[in-house]
Amino acid sequence: MLNLMAILVLSYLAGSFPTSIIVGKITKGIDIREHGSGNAGGTNAFRVLGWKAGLFVSLVDIAKGTFATLVISRIHFGTAPFENPSIVMILAGICAILGHTFTIFAGFKGGKGVATGAGMLIALYPYALLTCLVIFILVLFTTGFVSVSSITAAISLPIVLFMFDRFLDMNIDPVLMIVSIIIPFFIIFTHRTNIKRLISGEEKSFEKLKIFRRS
Repeated sequence: MLNLMAILVLSYLAGSFPTSIIVGKITKGIDIREHGSGNAGGTNAFRVLGWKAGLFVSLVDIAKGTFATLVISRIHFGTAPFENPSIVMILAGICAILGHTFTIFAGFKGGKGVATGAGMLIALYPYALLTCLVIFILVLFTTGFVSVSSITAAISLPIVLFMFDRFLDMNIDPVLMIVSIIIPFFIIFTHRTNIKRLISGEEKSFEKLKIFRRS
Protein backbone atom coordinates (compact mmCIF):
# COMPACT_ATOMS: atom_id res chain seq x y z
CA MET A 1 0.00 0.00 0.00
CA LEU A 2 2.92 2.35 0.74
CA ASN A 3 4.18 1.74 -2.79
CA LEU A 4 0.80 2.68 -4.25
CA MET A 5 0.54 5.85 -2.17
CA ALA A 6 4.01 6.92 -3.31
CA ILE A 7 3.05 6.37 -6.96
CA LEU A 8 -0.18 8.34 -6.58
CA VAL A 9 1.54 11.25 -4.81
CA LEU A 10 4.36 11.40 -7.37
CA SER A 11 1.83 11.27 -10.22
CA TYR A 12 -0.17 14.08 -8.67
CA LEU A 13 2.98 16.18 -8.26
CA ALA A 14 3.99 15.51 -11.87
CA GLY A 15 0.56 16.57 -13.05
CA SER A 16 0.72 19.63 -10.81
CA PHE A 17 3.64 21.14 -12.71
CA PRO A 18 2.06 24.52 -13.66
CA THR A 19 3.30 24.70 -17.25
CA SER A 20 1.26 27.62 -18.56
CA ILE A 21 1.80 29.68 -15.40
CA ILE A 22 5.58 29.27 -15.61
CA VAL A 23 5.66 29.94 -19.36
CA GLY A 24 3.47 33.02 -18.87
CA LYS A 25 5.85 34.37 -16.23
CA ILE A 26 8.92 33.70 -18.38
CA THR A 27 7.63 34.94 -21.73
CA LYS A 28 5.42 37.88 -20.73
CA GLY A 29 5.88 38.34 -16.99
CA ILE A 30 2.19 37.68 -16.31
CA ASP A 31 0.00 35.25 -14.41
CA ILE A 32 -1.97 33.67 -17.24
CA ARG A 33 -4.87 33.09 -14.85
CA GLU A 34 -5.44 36.84 -14.80
CA HIS A 35 -5.81 37.03 -18.58
CA GLY A 36 -8.04 35.60 -21.28
CA SER A 37 -10.39 32.98 -19.89
CA GLY A 38 -8.44 32.83 -16.63
CA ASN A 39 -7.62 29.17 -17.16
CA ALA A 40 -4.11 27.78 -16.76
CA GLY A 41 -4.30 25.45 -19.73
CA GLY A 42 -3.14 25.13 -23.31
CA THR A 43 -6.10 26.87 -24.96
CA ASN A 44 -5.71 30.03 -22.91
CA ALA A 45 -1.95 29.88 -23.50
CA PHE A 46 -2.63 29.92 -27.26
CA ARG A 47 -4.84 32.99 -26.86
CA VAL A 48 -2.70 34.95 -24.41
CA LEU A 49 0.88 33.83 -25.08
CA GLY A 50 0.77 32.98 -28.79
CA TRP A 51 0.76 29.74 -30.75
CA LYS A 52 4.37 28.76 -30.03
CA ALA A 53 3.99 29.07 -26.27
CA GLY A 54 0.54 27.49 -26.47
CA LEU A 55 1.88 24.50 -28.38
CA PHE A 56 4.73 24.08 -25.89
CA VAL A 57 2.34 24.23 -22.94
CA SER A 58 0.00 21.69 -24.53
CA LEU A 59 2.81 19.25 -25.32
CA VAL A 60 4.23 19.44 -21.80
CA ASP A 61 0.77 18.99 -20.28
CA ILE A 62 0.25 15.92 -22.46
CA ALA A 63 3.68 14.61 -21.44
CA LYS A 64 2.73 14.92 -17.77
CA GLY A 65 -0.10 12.43 -18.23
CA THR A 66 2.03 10.05 -20.28
CA PHE A 67 4.96 10.21 -17.84
CA ALA A 68 2.79 9.48 -14.81
CA THR A 69 0.90 6.65 -16.51
CA LEU A 70 3.84 5.01 -18.23
CA VAL A 71 6.82 5.72 -15.97
CA ILE A 72 5.79 6.68 -12.44
CA SER A 73 3.29 3.80 -12.27
CA ARG A 74 6.17 1.34 -12.68
CA ILE A 75 8.24 2.64 -9.78
CA HIS A 76 8.46 0.04 -7.05
CA PHE A 77 9.32 0.84 -3.45
CA GLY A 78 8.02 -2.52 -2.28
CA THR A 79 5.46 -5.10 -3.34
CA ALA A 80 3.01 -4.19 -6.09
CA PRO A 81 -0.48 -3.43 -4.70
CA PHE A 82 -2.31 -5.02 -7.64
CA GLU A 83 -1.61 -8.04 -9.79
CA ASN A 84 -2.92 -6.11 -12.80
CA PRO A 85 -0.41 -3.32 -13.61
CA SER A 86 -3.02 -1.55 -15.76
CA ILE A 87 -4.93 -0.57 -12.63
CA VAL A 88 -1.88 1.23 -11.23
CA MET A 89 -1.28 2.92 -14.58
CA ILE A 90 -4.88 4.16 -14.68
CA LEU A 91 -4.72 5.43 -11.09
CA ALA A 92 -1.42 7.19 -11.79
CA GLY A 93 -2.93 8.85 -14.87
CA ILE A 94 -5.98 9.97 -12.92
CA CYS A 95 -3.78 11.52 -10.23
CA ALA A 96 -1.83 13.39 -12.90
CA ILE A 97 -5.09 14.78 -14.29
CA LEU A 98 -6.17 15.86 -10.81
CA GLY A 99 -2.75 17.44 -10.26
CA HIS A 100 -3.05 19.39 -13.50
CA THR A 101 -6.56 20.57 -12.66
CA PHE A 102 -5.94 21.26 -8.97
CA THR A 103 -2.22 22.06 -8.88
CA ILE A 104 -0.72 22.32 -5.43
CA PHE A 105 1.86 24.76 -6.80
CA ALA A 106 -0.68 27.43 -7.75
CA GLY A 107 -3.42 27.48 -5.15
CA PHE A 108 -5.16 24.41 -6.61
CA LYS A 109 -6.21 26.43 -9.66
CA GLY A 110 -4.89 24.81 -12.81
CA GLY A 111 -6.08 23.63 -16.20
CA LYS A 112 -9.08 21.57 -17.25
CA GLY A 113 -7.42 18.17 -17.58
CA VAL A 114 -7.97 17.56 -21.28
CA ALA A 115 -4.32 17.57 -22.41
CA THR A 116 -3.09 15.56 -19.43
CA GLY A 117 -5.96 13.12 -19.94
CA ALA A 118 -4.86 12.75 -23.56
CA GLY A 119 -1.36 11.96 -22.31
CA MET A 120 -2.81 9.23 -20.12
CA LEU A 121 -4.59 7.73 -23.12
CA ILE A 122 -1.38 7.78 -25.17
CA ALA A 123 0.15 5.43 -22.62
CA LEU A 124 -2.91 3.20 -22.30
CA TYR A 125 -4.73 3.06 -25.64
CA PRO A 126 -3.21 5.32 -28.32
CA TYR A 127 -5.72 4.17 -30.95
CA ALA A 128 -8.58 5.34 -28.76
CA LEU A 129 -6.83 8.69 -28.36
CA LEU A 130 -6.38 9.03 -32.12
CA THR A 131 -10.08 8.36 -32.66
CA CYS A 132 -11.08 10.92 -30.03
CA LEU A 133 -8.56 13.36 -31.52
CA VAL A 134 -10.21 13.04 -34.93
CA ILE A 135 -13.57 13.75 -33.30
CA PHE A 136 -12.05 16.74 -31.48
CA ILE A 137 -10.63 18.18 -34.71
CA LEU A 138 -13.85 17.66 -36.67
CA VAL A 139 -15.91 19.45 -34.02
CA LEU A 140 -13.31 22.22 -33.71
CA PHE A 141 -13.26 22.85 -37.47
CA THR A 142 -17.06 22.83 -37.48
CA THR A 143 -17.80 25.01 -34.46
CA GLY A 144 -14.53 26.81 -33.69
CA PHE A 145 -15.05 26.14 -29.98
CA VAL A 146 -12.28 24.25 -28.16
CA SER A 147 -14.59 23.73 -25.17
CA VAL A 148 -17.27 22.04 -27.29
CA SER A 149 -14.62 19.94 -29.00
CA SER A 150 -13.12 18.84 -25.67
CA ILE A 151 -16.50 17.92 -24.17
CA THR A 152 -17.55 16.04 -27.31
CA ALA A 153 -14.28 14.09 -27.43
CA ALA A 154 -14.62 13.22 -23.74
CA ILE A 155 -18.19 12.01 -24.20
CA SER A 156 -17.10 9.92 -27.18
CA LEU A 157 -14.31 8.18 -25.20
CA PRO A 158 -16.41 5.46 -23.49
CA ILE A 159 -18.24 4.83 -26.77
CA VAL A 160 -14.95 4.46 -28.65
CA LEU A 161 -13.52 2.11 -26.02
CA PHE A 162 -16.70 0.03 -26.06
CA MET A 163 -16.57 -0.25 -29.85
CA PHE A 164 -12.90 -1.24 -29.75
CA ASP A 165 -13.60 -3.87 -27.10
CA ARG A 166 -16.74 -5.23 -28.72
CA PHE A 167 -15.85 -5.23 -32.41
CA LEU A 168 -12.05 -5.08 -32.58
CA ASP A 169 -11.29 -7.49 -29.71
CA MET A 170 -8.87 -5.04 -28.08
CA ASN A 171 -9.71 -6.30 -24.57
CA ILE A 172 -10.19 -2.93 -22.89
CA ASP A 173 -9.54 -3.10 -19.15
CA PRO A 174 -12.89 -2.98 -17.26
CA VAL A 175 -11.45 -0.44 -14.83
CA LEU A 176 -10.62 1.88 -17.73
CA MET A 177 -14.15 1.43 -19.09
CA ILE A 178 -15.56 2.60 -15.75
CA VAL A 179 -13.12 5.53 -15.62
CA SER A 180 -13.98 6.48 -19.22
CA ILE A 181 -17.62 6.87 -18.18
CA ILE A 182 -16.64 9.15 -15.29
CA ILE A 183 -14.22 11.29 -17.33
CA PRO A 184 -16.94 13.10 -19.39
CA PHE A 185 -18.62 14.25 -16.18
CA PHE A 186 -15.28 15.53 -14.89
CA ILE A 187 -14.55 17.37 -18.17
CA ILE A 188 -18.04 18.88 -18.16
CA PHE A 189 -17.41 20.02 -14.57
CA THR A 190 -14.09 21.66 -15.44
CA HIS A 191 -15.74 23.36 -18.42
CA ARG A 192 -18.75 24.62 -16.46
CA THR A 193 -17.79 28.28 -16.98
CA ASN A 194 -17.35 27.63 -20.70
CA ILE A 195 -20.82 26.09 -20.83
CA LYS A 196 -22.27 29.17 -19.15
CA ARG A 197 -20.52 31.39 -21.72
CA LEU A 198 -21.77 29.17 -24.55
CA ILE A 199 -25.33 29.51 -23.32
CA SER A 200 -24.99 33.29 -22.97
CA GLY A 201 -23.21 33.59 -26.33
CA GLU A 202 -20.03 34.95 -24.75
CA GLU A 203 -17.71 32.00 -25.41
CA LYS A 204 -14.83 32.95 -27.69
CA SER A 205 -14.15 30.76 -30.69
CA PHE A 206 -11.24 30.28 -33.08
CA GLU A 207 -13.08 31.69 -36.10
CA LYS A 208 -10.17 31.12 -38.47
CA LEU A 209 -10.39 27.36 -37.86
CA LYS A 210 -14.06 27.10 -38.80
CA ILE A 211 -14.66 25.50 -42.18
CA PHE A 212 -18.18 26.86 -42.40
CA ARG A 213 -17.88 30.52 -41.43
CA ARG A 214 -19.45 33.68 -42.66
CA SER A 215 -17.34 35.63 -45.09
